[in-house]
Amino acid sequence: MSLSIDPIRLEVLKNRFASLTEEMGAVLQRTAFSPNIKERRDFSCALFDGDGEMVAQAAHIPVHLGSMPLSVAAAIRCVDLAPGDMVMLNDPYRGGTHLPDITLVMPIFCNASKPSFFLANRAHHADVGGISAGSLPLSTEIFQEGLRIPPMRIVRAGHLEEEMLAMLLANVRTPVERQGDLNAQMAANRVGERRLREIVDLFGLDETDRYGQALLDYGETMMADVIATIPDGCYRFEDLLDDDGAGSGPIPIRCELTIAGRDACVDFSASAPQVAGCVNAVRAITLSAVFYAFRLLAPEDMPGSAGCMRPIAVRTEPGTIVDCKFPAAVAGGNVETSQRIVDVLLGALAQALPERIPAASCGSMSNLTIGGVDPRNGNLFAYYETIAGGAGGGPAGPGASGLQTHMTNTLNTPVEALEHAYPLRVRRYCLRSGSGGGGQHPGGEGVVKEMEMLDETRITLISDRRKQSPYGLAGGEPGRPGRNALLRKGRIRELPGKCTLTGHAGDILIVETPGGGGWGSSQSLPPEDDHERSDRN
Repeated sequence: MSLSIDPIRLEVLKNRFASLTEEMGAVLQRTAFSPNIKERRDFSCALFDGDGEMVAQAAHIPVHLGSMPLSVAAAIRCVDLAPGDMVMLNDPYRGGTHLPDITLVMPIFCNASKPSFFLANRAHHADVGGISAGSLPLSTEIFQEGLRIPPMRIVRAGHLEEEMLAMLLANVRTPVERQGDLNAQMAANRVGERRLREIVDLFGLDETDRYGQALLDYGETMMADVIATIPDGCYRFEDLLDDDGAGSGPIPIRCELTIAGRDACVDFSASAPQVAGCVNAVRAITLSAVFYAFRLLAPEDMPGSAGCMRPIAVRTEPGTIVDCKFPAAVAGGNVETSQRIVDVLLGALAQALPERIPAASCGSMSNLTIGGVDPRNGNLFAYYETIAGGAGGGPAGPGASGLQTHMTNTLNTPVEALEHAYPLRVRRYCLRSGSGGGGQHPGGEGVVKEMEMLDETRITLISDRRKQSPYGLAGGEPGRPGRNALLRKGRIRELPGKCTLTGHAGDILIVETPGGGGWGSSQSLPPEDDHERSDRN
């Protein structure tokens, strides 16, 4: 780091930048309309420099934050930006991830002919059209998944583009909710701009920009230091997606991790070709997963900047499950394939760092969308939620139970909020006893969620780890796979991991999520520890 950089000022500005993005998130959450954003907090916010490199991020959704720089790059490339503009996009092939994730990018001009900074936030909208409510269908091409938005102005010179908004709202099932959530995203960017200008006024533009660049360099140095602690060598691991929901499976994802001094190369080129179903991932998702996995190894105070990725090369083969080509279906790649990419990379890292890496977590976001007409008011509704599972046990202790793991960092929808907003009733919601893999440090438990339909609905499930178990490590047992079922008139119908069906009034949907894998052989437990574990269970 340059001697001209004051480490105290660097720390101050690092925290000022991070605080700015956290405040953006607070505004977005509090002003949003949908339970998915205001309750589950399915959104992310970040600050970028004038070249579009991420300087700071809030502690939001990993799969958003690692891929958002590509959205900012697409906005810079495709739109001639001017003061007061905001660009909206969701196209996975132009910087997005999947269509429900809408990103708003705002340039910040500070007495210059080009932007000095960019602010961006990404929020998962509960519906953006497509062939099924919730816009996470069992699709076979992206055109079935909803409205695809290339980088386009939603705000021009501070004024809302009414025609653009009208076009979007005409293509969704819940236009009032969508407009409310978009307004919240715009408000978040404006608050971020206000805070950023306060920083520039206090420190000056040159100083603010210089310390932003220093944070990029600092992140690079810290990540290189982390990589240097990993033994040099080549480590390989493979894991499987159950299927694609369209007849193909299992689907292998293969990683070759090469460590050489202070540099890492993560090669996924040998992974399966892209498939007909919706679990294809664009390269942005793969980059997010790699960014997340290496951040797990880093100190908590490492800045969340783009500099962290400079020592890491990521290789993918276009046309594969981890770098698909247009017009492949991608709705599930963001939520399911991202989880398996992390599992595979952690499996490779476990060979190099067996004393640090945990067993596989549940490995599925267990996505559930339900849509229909709300009989209480006659309006269309679209409910979306990811359902928690068990975390993998690790060298430091057992895995946590009933929480979102790895690439998702959302909360659940509180039962009261869910039943208030939708014609659904939660009949059972508890931990799934016995689903965590056994071991010296057992895996966390998944959950059981049973929901009754109060009227006719259309249900879509995109889940994985219903056939392939989350792996254990160091002699630990695998976690128990998940299970989906429908109870109708007293009879249980088993459901596949990825399916679409009609629900009738009185039907009860049952989702049982996977537990985490165990770590370490249970035979190595002292007798008293074994007894204590039995008591806990």
